[in-house]
Amino acid sequence: MSEASDTVLTTQDGRPLKASLRKALRREKLRAFLLIAPLLLFVIVTFVLPIADMLLRSVENSIVEETLPKTVQALASWDPTSGKLPDEAVFAALAADLKVAVKEKTHTRLGSRLNYEQTGMSSLFRKTGRHVKKMKEGPYKEQFLEVDKDWGDLDVWQTLKRFSPPYTAGYYLAAVDAQQTPDGIQMKPEDQRVYLLLFGRTLFLSIVITVSCLVLGYPIAFILAALPLRTSNLLMILVLLPFWTSLLVRTSAWKVLLQQQGVINDFLVWIGVVSNTDRLVMINNQTGTIIAMTHILLPFMILPLYSVMKTISPSYVRAAKSLGATDWTAFWRVYFPQSVPGIGAGAVLVFILAIGYYITPELVGGTSGIFISNRIAYHISSSLNWGLGAALGTMLLAAVLILFIVYDKIVGIDNVKLG
Repeated sequence: MSEASDTVLTTQDGRPLKASLRKALRREKLRAFLLIAPLLLFVIVTFVLPIADMLLRSVENSIVEETLPKTVQALASWDPTSGKLPDEAVFAALAADLKVAVKEKTHTRLGSRLNYEQTGMSSLFRKTGRHVKKMKEGPYKEQFLEVDKDWGDLDVWQTLKRFSPPYTAGYYLAAVDAQQTPDGIQMKPEDQRVYLLLFGRTLFLSIVITVSCLVLGYPIAFILAALPLRTSNLLMILVLLPFWTSLLVRTSAWKVLLQQQGVINDFLVWIGVVSNTDRLVMINNQTGTIIAMTHILLPFMILPLYSVMKTISPSYVRAAKSLGATDWTAFWRVYFPQSVPGIGAGAVLVFILAIGYYITPELVGGTSGIFISNRIAYHISSSLNWGLGAALGTMLLAAVLILFIVYDKIVGIDNVKLG
């Protein structure tokens, strides 16, 4: 028995069987990895890295420290709550840093960054940059005050002090309509609060659009699933038809239909529902956004519903009716629970798409129907405040994840099916 236990199984070429199996397993794993490597690389480049860059930009603030290194170091010993301006050493360090920054043409970028926190900083740095080369050797404090009296404003130096660290929470504070002051974090004045309103409006309109798609899409999917295959396939073409039309064209078409002199209002006036002087205002407001986005996103609700309903056997409903159930009871107690996975899939899909839309709200939403995504696009492409845009994007992503977790707790992600 000891001889049998000491026997090592080998392959035909004499190598140990366990080693050969391990080598074959490693080869299979490597082959599988190489097969998914292109997709993995694509996901990393197009999804993971942009999100990581967005997270970094939302807190990154190294421009102050890189542009004014001596000034930041000199300000470390200055107390911003003392009520006094920094001493001459700080002004001398600022003069030395600005001379280098003007030569490298980075002082304007610094001014633009600080202008997000305090109005007037951009023009202050531009003006000072034009005169800093002409400054004589010390004292510098009086020379800076001669160039611009704002250098005697305590708020300017407090702003430089607050945003001198390489990382800041200022973008996230601005994203919730707050700001960091010498007295701590405070909310902005009422007339300057924009983003919390936009976040609330985005969530509200996305939920309304999702419910609208469900109310309209459920009976359509029910009819398609009940019809013969040949007929349902023909009708499905009508459902998919919007996918074959440009999003911009569809949105522009709604502008024509919904305007006060548009087709819908003309028809309502013609049939006598409204008078010619009391035409409905359905464009450049929340109504236009809801109508246009419901039409655009409706197929994303119908398709998951249809795919799930197609798998529900009609025999279940017939069995319920044979046992005495009414049409409504058979539907509500037997058919509807089996369609809940399709409702969940369609609702998640429509809501996530709706919450990030910006083209349609931009064209038909006006000032009361735009989403937070429109503001993100503005900061990325127009104001170039990438840090605030990144903070808003991160908060929108976090809101979606939180709602997704809540949805999973209430409904259960396992109940979401596409067919």
